[in-house]
Amino acid sequence: MMPPEDPYSGDINSSGPITRNSTASPSRNIINRSPGDNSHIRAFDLEKQGQDSRRISTTERTEAHDHDADNNIVSGCPTSRSFLQKPVRRVTLKFEDVVYKIKLNTKIVSCWRPSKPTSTANSSPKKERQAVEKTILNGVTGMVCPGEILAMLGPSGSGKTTLLSAVGGRLEGKVSGSILFNGQRFGKSMKRKTGFVTQDDVLYPHLTVRETLVYAALLRLPRALSRQEKREHVDAIIGELGLTRCRNTIIGGPLLRGVSGGERKRVSIGQEMLTNPSLLLLDEPTSGLDSTTAQRIIVTLRNLARGGRTIITTIHQPSSRLYYMFHKVILLSEGNLIYYGEASATMDYFSSIGFAPSYSMNPADFMLDLANGIAPDMKSEDDTIEQAELNGRKELEDQKNVRQNLILQYKKNLACKIKAELHNVDDYPNGEKQPRSNCENNEWATSWWEQFSVLLRRSLKERKHESFGGLRIFQVLTVSTLAGLLWWQSKVSHIQDQVGLLFFFSIFWGFFPLFNAVFTFPQESSMLIKERSSGMYRLSSYFVARTVGDLPMELILPTVFVCITYWMGGLREDARSFVLTLLIILYNVLVSQGLGLAMGAVLMDVKQATTLSSVTMLTFLLVGGYYIHTIPAFIAWLKYFSFSYYCYKLLIGVQFSAEETYECAAGRTCLVADYPAIRATGLGDHTIDVIALAVMLVGYRLLAYAALRRVKPTGSC
Repeated sequence: MMPPEDPYSGDINSSGPITRNSTASPSRNIINRSPGDNSHIRAFDLEKQGQDSRRISTTERTEAHDHDADNNIVSGCPTSRSFLQKPVRRVTLKFEDVVYKIKLNTKIVSCWRPSKPTSTANSSPKKERQAVEKTILNGVTGMVCPGEILAMLGPSGSGKTTLLSAVGGRLEGKVSGSILFNGQRFGKSMKRKTGFVTQDDVLYPHLTVRETLVYAALLRLPRALSRQEKREHVDAIIGELGLTRCRNTIIGGPLLRGVSGGERKRVSIGQEMLTNPSLLLLDEPTSGLDSTTAQRIIVTLRNLARGGRTIITTIHQPSSRLYYMFHKVILLSEGNLIYYGEASATMDYFSSIGFAPSYSMNPADFMLDLANGIAPDMKSEDDTIEQAELNGRKELEDQKNVRQNLILQYKKNLACKIKAELHNVDDYPNGEKQPRSNCENNEWATSWWEQFSVLLRRSLKERKHESFGGLRIFQVLTVSTLAGLLWWQSKVSHIQDQVGLLFFFSIFWGFFPLFNAVFTFPQESSMLIKERSSGMYRLSSYFVARTVGDLPMELILPTVFVCITYWMGGLREDARSFVLTLLIILYNVLVSQGLGLAMGAVLMDVKQATTLSSVTMLTFLLVGGYYIHTIPAFIAWLKYFSFSYYCYKLLIGVQFSAEETYECAAGRTCLVADYPAIRATGLGDHTIDVIALAVMLVGYRLLAYAALRRVKPTGSC
């Protein structure tokens, strides 16, 4: 099968020509040098001149089809060079001999027996834990120049995403080899010129398309631009990416209808395009999309590349129409490189080393077969189960041999030439020079206060749907009404009932906010890592905005609860007691929420945090002073860690006084202070209780902040 010529032939950008001739030379080169460079590395000569006519007709059909598709897909979008053709600092990315290994802790069975005789005649094998190194990337080399799209292909587990993360500075652990951006290593300066689009679209579901991009623009664009200019910048991107029709539609989620998958992916791309990056990295941008939507995404990338940007994308199984939109491809198999070069020359290369398909097929499908070790001449016949079992081991061995052969052919035919090209191409496109240190530009795009205000507004807008959801409101109203009816107009003579109501206040508004807060940081960890890795804001501004933004939403429902239950329950009918009771409950809510935030931040796992919070609240319930009045001394210290205990004591102190009496028997009165539950807590000075809750309020949040600092953004300098 002869590949068609690049359907997007011609100059990609006038300021930096990347010329692709529509007339194929009899001798094609696999590795394309930097744009505008006339020296080429010839990997092999084509000897299929008899198929020229078929090649031309295929090219014409492909060009006509893609030209029409391009016009249809981008119709309705601005065709001016206002944004996509904005000048960018051009980046040549080179990576050479990239190796990445991870350690796996595995149990192995040791058959070693001691040399000395033992009393046991037959000692059983001993299980030992040993760290085994697994190679994820093994000496990968390549280069991508400004104006080019490099596609990384390979089967699942071949190392595509790992390589993308490595070149994007987002790979944790030690990566050996050389990864250079215009001759320099990755740093904060380069980080701000890089856009990274993850495979999963991490977006807030209740924000609209425009709101999502506006908030990102307010955080990422420099403070030299006014807010109006930033919004105009967003509108330009919305038009360029074809999102005008859905600009006011919410993003949506699994249970919330919103924009389509392709539109969601373009929103993710738009977030990274806000800063006009020089380098754009995308992980599986077409995953889960239909062919038309996938083509729309790749056409968008083509338009972005024409502006002189360097684009790298991983892609699993593109159609032939998408495949020929890429300038260069990398083919990986189990972390090993088996091809790097022009996308249009892949079939010729593999044919030259003895791997030619017997019939016309999609180059990407053919390459994936090879990466899996399936050669064109390996036939799969309908065998019986017994025959399949017998042939299975031989088939696996054959696939291993095919992969090893491809790796050897790559090292023999391409490896040296690729490295020679890397060393010959200038590190500075168009003669541009950069500062020597990539870590010099450490200034944030916006001030701390600007980050705080934007994050606060975004948090309020997104969180209101969660905090004031119908189910949560129904839950609070139902429980408050039910409690009011159960304790309907209780009197001091029924002191046990009133004490029980106060304890219920402290426990319910300990459980409820704690379990809501536990989910906060584990659910937002992906968003936090993504935005922090992009350098959008400081962790402190995010944490303070998140904490302050929760205050009005976390305090409204408890206020409604107290207003209903307090008066129905027959507690003290004076404004002072009501206000103090309300303030104590709100105080308790904030402390409980802080503990939930700390648990979620420390564990970063919903199941573990939920289990720990359940055990903690059960312990607080038991030592809270209501169920058990005399706790053994060796375990009595637990109650001093319970915020419910202090809240309960404060509520008792507001509702009762030491001189107050109640009818403890027929015709007999007793002091309230002598009631066992109240005597266990005391009616004295409650300053210590207020201070203890204040220490917890601050301490839990400091613990949560310290735990969040462990969640390091990737790509740190």
